[in-house]
Amino acid sequence: MSKGTVGIIGAGVSGLTAARYLTGQGFETTNFEVHSSLGGQWNRTNPNSGVWSEMRTNTAKFVTKLSDVQYPENVAMFPRNGEVLDMLQAFADENRLNERIRLNADVTRVERDGAGYRVHWNSGNEASQARFDRVVIASGRFNKPEIPNIAGLDTFSGDAGVIHAFRYKDPERYRGKNVVICGGSISALEIASDLAMLGAKRVYLAQRRQRYVMPKMVAGTPLEYFAFTREGALALATTPTDRLLADTKAFLLKLGGDPARYGAPSPHEDMAKAGVTGSQHYLNLVAEDRIDVRPWIDSVDGKTVNFTDGNSVEADAIIIGTGFDLNLPFLTGDIAEAVKLTRKSIDLFEFTFHPDLDGLAFMGLWAQLGPYPVVLEQQARFIAYTWGGLRPMPARERLIEGVADCVSDGHHVGYRQQHEMAIRFARLSGTDPRDTQDPVLREILPKSAVTGEMFRIVGPDALPNAATRLIQDFWTYAPPEVRQDVLGALDRSPMRVGIATLT
Repeated sequence: MSKGTVGIIGAGVSGLTAARYLTGQGFETTNFEVHSSLGGQWNRTNPNSGVWSEMRTNTAKFVTKLSDVQYPENVAMFPRNGEVLDMLQAFADENRLNERIRLNADVTRVERDGAGYRVHWNSGNEASQARFDRVVIASGRFNKPEIPNIAGLDTFSGDAGVIHAFRYKDPERYRGKNVVICGGSISALEIASDLAMLGAKRVYLAQRRQRYVMPKMVAGTPLEYFAFTREGALALATTPTDRLLADTKAFLLKLGGDPARYGAPSPHEDMAKAGVTGSQHYLNLVAEDRIDVRPWIDSVDGKTVNFTDGNSVEADAIIIGTGFDLNLPFLTGDIAEAVKLTRKSIDLFEFTFHPDLDGLAFMGLWAQLGPYPVVLEQQARFIAYTWGGLRPMPARERLIEGVADCVSDGHHVGYRQQHEMAIRFARLSGTDPRDTQDPVLREILPKSAVTGEMFRIVGPDALPNAATRLIQDFWTYAPPEVRQDVLGALDRSPMRVGIATLT
């Protein structure tokens, strides 16, 4: 028997995982996707995608996927964007989601309708609407480019023009050109690296501040097994702030190094203000003088780009990589007002619900350091298990307190960390294996990267082979010294059950 209807805005990672777990709880779902096929950001033919043709993931494949499916064995550590799309299509096929997706459906309005919600959409020239008992907003966090206020930007006359990084699609366009890239986080650094290696004449990176920069791999180990482990996430909640900042700085200097030693500016001495991002090639390209790091842009005059230190360069192109604004134009004014929606923030209980909006849920609307798929899968389960009755919906008083916590804890100030967010939602959905008594898992879990398999071991929708897959990932990807420590601990234990699975 159906538990009701749910309209889901989007058919990317958020929308697909929401549909998968809500249907598993007995809801009838309909995804509304503006594009002609699923995938969201990972479908580079989608006008709402910022992916370019040769883009690879910044994150390892074992955390850049959903736990129902595996990449083929021939997929490299950092998949091509098309391989991520193939993974999402396999996920949809596995869970029979395709028949539930309404393609070419541009949602124009989501409004309250009694105890439910009404969704309006356009398909070509045809306008339609339908009422749903519940709605999930899963339309993505990164599809409305933020353009900084730079004096004279509209006068730029370089022949390759001005674009936001979201519209960067063709590196060949910049071959032999002088390009100024604005920004200091992942997209700006990755595009600067891309162009420096693919034939741009000169690449300048203008940034307000230099962050610490972490590579994708360290000594053959994916960064996730250093930076996004379970024990690292749990330490965030228990370590005093001063100690945490000092430990973080020491960690970044050890694995990524001081950017100044490569020829980049020094990060802020205060770790709380320095920030961190990731890029495999950026610092080495700075050291090779293939990326010229400059301070922020003061003004633009024709082809001349003036920096805040008084120096100038002549440029053929400007690419702006300064982030995104929240983009929920289809919400009616009363809904947007209830959640206090701004360009950068939205006030919600646990990033998901609001006490004045029964039956409405939001997914993935925070900025995150690290990959989203594992986290979004756990948030989808939180929503599905709560609405489905497996987990209790908090009392209204707790929901109100949670919204206040959202503000006081600064949920939309800076970046949330992947491992922290995944465990947060897993505990809300009752799928965190923290009480496991298995001797092998008790040793491996703290040292493991936070993967989707970690949260399929216990609770609803547990997979019989989830523990085996997590152990296999650990043995394949964890640093050699960590693997040896685990083996040593198990060998000393009176309960050596399962040690063969590690070797």
